[in-house]
Amino acid sequence: MSLAEFARAASTWLIPLLLLAIPLLAAVRRVKVYEVFIDGAKEGFGVALRIIPYLVAILMAVGMFRASGAMDLFVTALSPVTAALGMPAEVLPVALLRPLSGSGTLGVVTELMKTHGPDSFIGRLAATLYGSTETTFYVLAVYFGAVGIRRTRHAVAAGLAGDLAGVVAAVLLCRWIFG
Repeated sequence: MSLAEFARAASTWLIPLLLLAIPLLAAVRRVKVYEVFIDGAKEGFGVALRIIPYLVAILMAVGMFRASGAMDLFVTALSPVTAALGMPAEVLPVALLRPLSGSGTLGVVTELMKTHGPDSFIGRLAATLYGSTETTFYVLAVYFGAVGIRRTRHAVAAGLAGDLAGVVAAVLLCRWIFG
């Protein structure tokens, strides 16, 4: 069995296994799932109200970044680096936009899927990048802002280092598994 066949088989069974294992684990631990869910929903509503101003600000910044053409300038400037890494230049906007916005990145990934297909190397790499990186600046702006943290200290550097590691790992794994 090749690695791609194993990955395909594992992905087919992983979600159903998780959907079965989580309720079983809750039952074994005697967790009142419905009550815990309701408590979490109440808390989530309060958090949502606190983060709306920060969410609007970061989404506006992402929209301006894309509309201004800055994204295209970054892609053009960094395409020699991506070519050396074995990363198609078409996927670079996913890596650049992901630290800023998950929904903006999802839009780019969707465009890549429509253009190149979900089973293409570009489609698979875009999806892997989307899952391997974090919305670093979104998290800092929204969640740190919601709880009043003004000095992020090393959080920006640590988050961006994690994003870079995710990009490199995604490219290497996709090259190894798919191509």
